Amino acid sequence: MSKAFTKETDGADDDEELALPPLPTGGKNYITPAGFARLRSELLDLIDNERPKIVDIVHWAASNGDRSENGDYLYGKKRLREIDRRIRFLTKRLEIAEVVDPSVHFGSEQVFFGATVTYVDDEGVERAITIMGIDEADSHVAQVSWIAPVARALLKARVGEEVQLPTPGGVRNLEVLSVQYPLPVDSSK
Repeated sequence: MSKAFTKETDGADDDEELALPPLPTGGKNYITPAGFARLRSELLDLIDNERPKIVDIVHWAASNGDRSENGDYLYGKKRLREIDRRIRFLTKRLEIAEVVDPSVHFGSEQVFFGATVTYVDDEGVERAITIMGIDEADSHVAQVSWIAPVARALLKARVGEEVQLPTPGGVRNLEVLSVQYPLPVDSSK
């Protein structure tokens, strides 16, 4: 068969799916209501706004003739593949998402999904983290995934308890200082 009839790929198409955080085997894709809404909003924006714009650009660029040296066409096709890949990912993740409202634990002193936990380690360093879903956790704002080692160590602990966190440098002791949950939303309003 001639090379002209084989599908060419630059190999970069699968990079995003490989780099995304995997779900634990047999685990659930827990997510907060706000995180679910954010992912759903992104999906709808890609479908309703972003993708149609790029399709129009690709259509216009294709009508200009020679596609081999047409930057708008080549970039547009690449961007379209990226958008389609993100749409597939978001669709799959939202289908298996299990929305968990952390406000149901408001007032509790035990650590569950969605808690903001303040703890001190055995070196006296105090930290506060919020335990979030895999697809919504942002380390820049002290959010960690519920499957992160520190989150797993803290889950089910209570204020005043000490837990052990295995690290490459040895086991560290963490003492839970406080646990906070978001206020329940009054649905009657």
